[in-house]
Amino acid sequence: MRVLVIEDEQRLAENVARILKENASSAVDLAFDGEEGLFLAESSPYDLLVLDLMLPKLNGLELLKRFRKNGSKTPVLVVTAKDEKESIVALLNAGADDYITKPFDLGEFVARSKALIRRGMGEHSTAIRIADLELNSITRQVHRGGLQITLTPMEYRVLEYLAHKRSAVVSKTELLEHLYDYNWEKFGNVIEVYISGLRRKIDGAAATKLIHTFRGQGYTLRDESVPASKGRK
Repeated sequence: MRVLVIEDEQRLAENVARILKENASSAVDLAFDGEEGLFLAESSPYDLLVLDLMLPKLNGLELLKRFRKNGSKTPVLVVTAKDEKESIVALLNAGADDYITKPFDLGEFVARSKALIRRGMGEHSTAIRIADLELNSITRQVHRGGLQITLTPMEYRVLEYLAHKRSAVVSKTELLEHLYDYNWEKFGNVIEVYISGLRRKIDGAAATKLIHTFRGQGYTLRDESVPASKGRK
């Protein structure tokens, strides 16, 4: 998943980014003022925005209003030092999905972030199941047929994204946009390498293959014994 953190306190922003990378398998971009934050939010596809309210150049509430006015449905978690009832009401009315008040517990912050990402993907459970494959978004453990499968961090991120989009064909470009921040070094076949590793570990000698390639289009995670229109449960 890819997250944009818009926060002018650089140390806090960097700590938040580190926590999201370590505990939520996320690629994270940083913006330190409202104008840069709005530009990035509208320029790239994100799975979550973490938005501070007290920002230079453009405050968080105005940024949120403009972002939602353009029709974006990306979940937004607001970080605020304010806890007055009027401020919270204004945030929710402007399109915030959740808020957390400084100083906050990092465990709670990660839990709220993961919940919003799941909700944005149409998931409400921490477990995703496709046939006999199960992913747990809290522990980041993967099992197939009851057996645990060990994945690298990036393999897990690729699999999790495909699982959220199960039965849909996901292009290589979409995967790159959601799995890497804007500083990533572009290697042409990196997605193919991860897919190959996942196919070996997930499908292996299994009779039912779950990872499928559509030449020229992308990849899908799907139980082909279930019609595509009924693939999501």
